[in-house]
Amino acid sequence: MLNQTALSEFILLGVTDIQGLQHFFFVCFLLLYLTSLLGYGAIVTMVIAEPRLHTPMYFFLGNLSCLDIVFSTGTVPEMLTGLLFGHQPISFGGCLAQLLFFHFLGSTEAVLLATMAYDYYVAICSTLHYTLVMRLWTCLLLAAASWSIGFVHAMIHSVMTSQLTFCGHNHIHHFFCDIKPLLNLACSSTSFNMTLLNVLTTSVVLGPFALIVLSYLYIICFIFHKVHSQEGRWKPFSTCACHLTVVALLYIQRSPPPDSSAPLGVSHLPS
Repeated sequence: MLNQTALSEFILLGVTDIQGLQHFFFVCFLLLYLTSLLGYGAIVTMVIAEPRLHTPMYFFLGNLSCLDIVFSTGTVPEMLTGLLFGHQPISFGGCLAQLLFFHFLGSTEAVLLATMAYDYYVAICSTLHYTLVMRLWTCLLLAAASWSIGFVHAMIHSVMTSQLTFCGHNHIHHFFCDIKPLLNLACSSTSFNMTLLNVLTTSVVLGPFALIVLSYLYIICFIFHKVHSQEGRWKPFSTCACHLTVVALLYIQRSPPPDSSAPLGVSHLPS
């Protein structure tokens, strides 16, 4: 019979229990993590230090780089500690804080990528009006809206998860605290939480994705109707290539198998 006493802490089981693989994964993820910190840190430093990069495109890129630094730091060190020392205990409050920051930053990243797609659309399709449309206050407002949407989304999940009762088993089959693994441990009903998770997650995933697709459809139509030289057509595509690559990696990474417990932003390791 399961113990019905409310749990005060959880045990993160980590990536694997195989001793040899733990050390191998520790070295691999540590190198990836350090490389990502150096790369993102270099981007932020260049954007701040170089006046010629004080443009909307690099402003949003700097936001995205800062976000990815914090995003990776919120989960990877915990995972590395688990790989090095074994199963990691985490308090109930610490677990909720980790859940909050993970979904906050994951949702913000999706919205920021949609904002960057809109910036590319204005830059390519309305070049003459670009400086008028993408003014400083417009960029600040778009960035603030992106961060705010992510925070509200994460706060709703965190508050609703904190209302659940947890008892019995306290082993989380993950390397950080996430919603679905926590819902699997709850003693109280989780039907409303699951519905909320599906609705909000679908909105946060598909909403920005639809805006990205729409922006690029306009860009493609504009290029093929207004630009006639091959060189002129290649330049906009080369400009958007990095953004499209990040979008593709992000949404492939966030598409778990049907039976997976991984929600939005699963396994956001340094890339």
